[in-house]
Amino acid sequence: MSKRYFGTDGIRGKVGQFPVIPDFVLKLGWAAGKVFSREGHSKILIGKDTRISGYMFESALEAGLSAAGVDVLLTGPMPTPAVAYLARTFRADAGIVISASHNAYYDNGIKFFSSEGTKLPDEIEQAIEAQMDIAMTTVDSAELGKARRIDDAAGRYIEFCKATAGGISLKGLKIILDCANGATYHVAPAVFSELGAEVVEIASAPDGLNINEKCGATATQRLQTVVTAEKADLGIALDGDGDRVIMVDHLGEEVDGDELLYMIAAQMRREESFHGGVVGTLMTNFGLEQAYAREGIPFVRANVGDRYVMEQLYKHDWLLGGESSGHIVCRHLTTTGDGTVAALQVLKAIVETGETLNTLRHGMTKLPQKMINVRMTQKHNIAEVEEISVAVAKTEAQLGDRGRVLLRPSGTEPVVRVMIEGENEEEVNSLCQQLADEVEKALLALESSE
Repeated sequence: MSKRYFGTDGIRGKVGQFPVIPDFVLKLGWAAGKVFSREGHSKILIGKDTRISGYMFESALEAGLSAAGVDVLLTGPMPTPAVAYLARTFRADAGIVISASHNAYYDNGIKFFSSEGTKLPDEIEQAIEAQMDIAMTTVDSAELGKARRIDDAAGRYIEFCKATAGGISLKGLKIILDCANGATYHVAPAVFSELGAEVVEIASAPDGLNINEKCGATATQRLQTVVTAEKADLGIALDGDGDRVIMVDHLGEEVDGDELLYMIAAQMRREESFHGGVVGTLMTNFGLEQAYAREGIPFVRANVGDRYVMEQLYKHDWLLGGESSGHIVCRHLTTTGDGTVAALQVLKAIVETGETLNTLRHGMTKLPQKMINVRMTQKHNIAEVEEISVAVAKTEAQLGDRGRVLLRPSGTEPVVRVMIEGENEEEVNSLCQQLADEVEKALLALESSE
């Protein structure tokens, strides 16, 4: 499949640069509209996060879809997982999210969901790709699509999230909630407070430019400070589009996606609702894999990215998967990663066990991890570089079964990520530097010979 328009997480880029420019978005809306309306009249739901360019792209998508004869449902600012949910609820033919997730305000992107709230099938993506190469035309005036705003979109999603918590009461818990000045600013506070928690909000006043700015799931320093200053029970940090969550315990220590995934699996086992195993990624801490092995829980690693986690979940027919970054999929509850829903599953474990977040996180022990980025001037298939393979084998032999080695070319930067995990931090740091030096030496020799 061509990647000119679709990536593993939709279309994403800096505003004003190809492909994320208004005329491209207009054409994309039209192309999607033509594909979805082939079998009759169609309607598509559009949501967005809080970055300023969302207004422009929302209008462009709406115009393109209308020109193709497709009706449009507008939710306004809404978390990515909410759009997946609402597309199902309103029986839309597709859902579109205008967001660049955890990126800065000047980036934006577009992601599609099917009518079932899942990623689009490859054949639909390919059909939209093909339509993009056809000259844009407009249907007759009487057949133009109509647009309407869904006034109760936020309320519907709030009630959905609360329902996933299984009727628990959060009364007595003081929670600091960081909304990243993003799409959850008007829904997440209501979810937790309506379940009884005392909620102190931070980064919940978006202005179009401050999304993810020194806040949210990718920057928890402020949250950590506020949690301890307010003597709160815990903190919750969502990212700009609400599909990731990182938490902070009462001591101000960050609790990442691997630890949260472990807690949710443990709670599901207590409830006897656990099925199969758990999907992680290549970046999942080895300590989580060890913990699952001790408890007899099957575990597989997917490539980095929510698309690949979902592929493995469907392949094995499992219910739970996620990433260290806090993108956690509870497939028994929803169809995509949802930071608010995942946080509620952790809170359910806290309420029903009577334990603190700090205590529950110690069910697994994270191993020391070190990563070094080695720059390269051009892309290489590092698996075919003999000197690198030899260096990796040597490092793996030194680690034995006490850790693991990972070399992963970045998908967005001209670097190879060299990562080592192990039981001894000093050894991990030393081996990682040695291997990074060997990789750099091999790449320099390769590039100088070309």
